[in-house]
Amino acid sequence: MKTMTCKQLGGVCDTPFSAETFDEIATQSKIHGMQMFQQQDAAHLAAMAKVKALMTDPQAMQDYMDAKRAEFEAMPED
Repeated sequence: MKTMTCKQLGGVCDTPFSAETFDEIATQSKIHGMQMFQQQDAAHLAAMAKVKALMTDPQAMQDYMDAKRAEFEAMPED
């Protein structure tokens, strides 16, 4: 089990996500993002806009996700 925060994943808060795989962490982060979107949290919306801008360039988005996955893989187990 490894833990990453919203900030470590490109967000703005210290909400922790724990999982066995990066894909599970990414799913938890996505759910958190949807909740923050529904609440119209300004800081999270700004962070989401940055990630959305990356999505216009498939290679940039892939590089971003690869970097986050590598960060997860390099982390010690909790």
